[in-house]
Parts: sequence; C-alpha cells; structure tokens
Amino acid sequence: MNEADVRDLLQSVEDPDLGDDIVSLGLVNAVEVDGDAVRISLALGAPYAPHETDIASQVRDVLGEHFEEVDLTAKLPSSLSADEQVLPGVKNIIAVASGKGGVGKSTVAVNLAAGLSKLGARVGLFDADIYGPNVPRMVDAGERPQATADQSIVPPEKYGMKLMSMAFLVGEDDPVIWRGPMVHKILTQLTEDVEWGELDYMILDLPPGTGDTQLTVLQTLPLTGAVIVTTPQGVAVDDARKGLRMFGKHDTNVLGVAENMSSFKCPDCGGTHDIFGSGGGKAMAEENDLPYLGGIPLDPAVRSGGDGGKPIVLDDDSETGDAFRVLTENVANNVGIVNRRGVQRQR
Repeated sequence: MNEADVRDLLQSVEDPDLGDDIVSLGLVNAVEVDGDAVRISLALGAPYAPHETDIASQVRDVLGEHFEEVDLTAKLPSSLSADEQVLPGVKNIIAVASGKGGVGKSTVAVNLAAGLSKLGARVGLFDADIYGPNVPRMVDAGERPQATADQSIVPPEKYGMKLMSMAFLVGEDDPVIWRGPMVHKILTQLTEDVEWGELDYMILDLPPGTGDTQLTVLQTLPLTGAVIVTTPQGVAVDDARKGLRMFGKHDTNVLGVAENMSSFKCPDCGGTHDIFGSGGGKAMAEENDLPYLGGIPLDPAVRSGGDGGKPIVLDDDSETGDAFRVLTENVANNVGIVNRRGVQRQR
C-alpha cells in the first residue's frame, strides 16, 4: 500500500463541520508509509476539541484495518517563520471580551481556561485587565512570577494553567492610573517577556469596553478568535454589540456568544427565574450569524468558587460546571473550525 492508497482510504473521513472529506479539504499534510506502519500529519490545530478528536479517531480506525501501527501528528501550516511570530510556542490565542462590566467576563475566562486544562490542554491565562485585575484571586494563586537571569518572567501555575496578571506586579489595593502608551508597554512586556513555553491555548481576559487595552491586543497579538460575553439583559446586549463591531473592524474571528447569568434556579421553591431577562445572548448570536456557545445559570456557587479560588468548571457534580464544560467544548470546536477553514483557504 502506498501514499495514494492511504489518501484514498482517508477520503472516507468526513469533517463534521466543513461538510467534506479531510483529503479534499486539504487537511492531510503528509503521508509516510513504512511497511506495516503509516505516519500521517493532519492540519488540525485545536487540541482536545471534541470534533478534531473525533476526526483523529476516525483516521486511526480507517487505517488501523490495514496497518499495525498508525502514528498521527497535528500541525497547522504557517507562512511565517518562528522568528516572525509574536508567540511562536502558542497555538491559539482566544480573547474573552464584553461591552460592559459586571457581566461575568472574568468568570467565563477563568472557567474556560480551567476547562481546557481539565481536558488535558496546555493552557495559559493572561489577565489583560490592567485596571481591574482579579484573575489571581479567582484561581487562588498565591505564588508570584519569578525572574530568570536574563530578566525573563517565569509565570506561576495553578490548576495546570500558566498565569500572568498585572495583579502580580502592583500592591493589592494600589490603583493603576496609566495612559495609553503605558498600557501598550506593559501589555507587550507581559506577553513577549514571559516564558509561556508551548501552549495549546492562551486565554486573554480583556477589560470591558473598547479602549486602549483592546486596541493594543488587536494590533500586536495574532488572535485566533474572540468570545463575547453578555447577560440576557438588553442593556448588556447593546454594549456587547459594540465589542462585536470592534473585532469585526479588525478582521478578528468571533468564536461565539456566551450568555452568563441566563437564569436562576431557586433552591427553595425549585422554580427557574429569569432575573436578567431571557434569551438576549442567543438572539444576538442569531442576529449576527454567530455560534451560540451556551447559557450559564446564575448560581451562587459560581460566586463562591470565584472568591474561593476554585473555578466551578472543575466540580464534576455541578450542573453549572456542566454548562461551563459545554461552553469550553464549543469554544474548542469553533477554534478548530476557524483553523481548518484557514487551511482550506490556503490550499
């Protein structure tokens, strides 16, 4: 059996999102046949995304009927050299944004990062909210960054995530009063001078709004995509649309809309109450032809988990944790779609 035979076999493997087989889509980088062993390089770039895991499993099943050993690797083609890339060791950078404060954006960012780490991915969580950094508290990160001999920053780790935040660099109650150029400088330092290593995903927790921090991130970092967080409330949705337009103006993919505080299940009466309205986030996603990533209930356990430093996505017995796990898988799947569509366009 030769390379052409293997590619013929792989035409039976369908991409669940792009509607064609992986050979026709250009997702098979290389095939190497060595007797009873075959090595396949696939253009997959969203590690632990359920749909890409399923593609890899189908490849193993199809080829396993003809070869004793099937070795798969995943690599996205790139037109840039490692020296030209801003963060060459980071496969995917995902910004979590909102149009206004108070919608639980940091909660979504922390649980998304922890959820990806729980799946087995290598994750970095960058708290880019210069003026109100609170991610370290939300993961109970007591350890501070260390410096190497060449003044690189070694980020601390918690729950398998590498962490970086302005909160590590200022006093607990010290306000950050900076103008745009200083914001640009510190954000650049906290990304490029940090030893992030090899990461499958970097999650950026952006501040609310569309100001200097967002502009710096959009101009300097190669974002894979953005997650827009809103509550069902009309005022929150109106502001979320502004964040959506910001990413559109900078040609950044939006991975979908997450609706936080979507409902409250009363522990006493058992009824469900729409405290902040109903369906605003889902309607926004439909109006803009975007994926709806899911709704997160208004749950006191989310607040206690944030204050106590344990993201609720890590609680296997929590229904709200389940909602965050669904959101995490949806985001990972959509990262995969963005990457594979990019490969398809390059072919």
